[in-house]
Order: sequence, then C-alpha cells, then structure tokens
Amino acid sequence: MIVPVKRGPDGSRVLGLPKGHPDGDETPEQAAQREVKEEAGVTAELIEELGDVQYVYTRHGRPVSKRVTFYLFQYRSGDLADHDHEIEDARWMPIEQATRELTYAGEREMVARALSRLSSDR
Repeated sequence: MIVPVKRGPDGSRVLGLPKGHPDGDETPEQAAQREVKEEAGVTAELIEELGDVQYVYTRHGRPVSKRVTFYLFQYRSGDLADHDHEIEDARWMPIEQATRELTYAGEREMVARALSRLSSDR
C-alpha cells in the first residue's frame, strides 16, 4: 500500500492514508481517487468503500467533529515521486506493516479491513 508522509499540526511526522475534501461537484469516490493521485502520485482504480472513521479534534480552541470515508483502490500506473508539495514522501509499505505503523488508529483499522477483504478474495 502507499503511505504519504506529511507533517501534523504539531510539526510531527504523520504516516497516513491519502484523504481530502471533494472539489466542486466531485463525488466522494472521485475526490478519493484525485487525492490518491495528488498525495501519492499514482493513478488507481476504485475497488470498494472500506468504511468511515469519526473523530473530534480541536481547532482554534473549539471541538470539531469529522467523518472520513476510506476506499480500497488498485494501483494502475504512476510514480510515487510525483506526489504534491504538501507531502514530504510517499512510500510503498506492506499492508500488514501498515496495520501497525500508521499514525492514527482509525486508519490502521481501515487497513486491517482492506487486508481482511483482500485475504477473503484469495
């Protein structure tokens, strides 16, 4: 799997999955595919939705509730070196390793779901 590396709000390095907001009339699926291209430099085909992660964070002293929907994609083409400027690095990582090393628990859970679905397809 591809893991973009970027900086968190506190300046720490974050190992995470590509994510972002829909632009204009994009569907959530189209936005996810675009974010994979922008943050990881690759073109990928949507396989299926994995699920949602909900959490609360603080912005300007106020709690903000957020829900992020994650999708499973299949790599098609491209080069990780072509990621955008907000990403420090993008790397391939074995999916089993990602279930342990991603920064956020919710993202580790999504990767575990992907691993389970991929294992059941074999």
